[in-house]
Amino acid sequence: MEYCKKYPEAANALLEWYHELIVKDFRNFNELKQKYGNASIVSDDRVVFNIAGNKFRLAVRVGFDYKAIQIKWFGTHAEYEKVKVNEIKFRES
Repeated sequence: MEYCKKYPEAANALLEWYHELIVKDFRNFNELKQKYGNASIVSDDRVVFNIAGNKFRLAVRVGFDYKAIQIKWFGTHAEYEKVKVNEIKFRES
C-alpha cells in the first residue's frame, strides 16, 4: 500500500486494519461500528477510522451491498482537519 510507504509509522496499524476488514462480512454500518467503535460515518457511505491510536485518519467508501471498500484518503490527524472528507475524490492526497 502506498500509504504504508508515505507514513511508515502507521504501516503496521494500517495493514492490521486492512487484514481485519477483508475477512469480515459487515452488512451495514451498525455491524461495522460494533467492531470499530471509533468509526464515524460522514456521508455517501463514507466512513472515517482512527488508525494508530488516533494519530492517523483513514477515509473509505463502503459499499455494503457489494462488499467493497474504496480508500479515499489517509493521513495524519492534523492533515485530516484540513480536508473535506465528503468531497475527496479517489487517489487525491
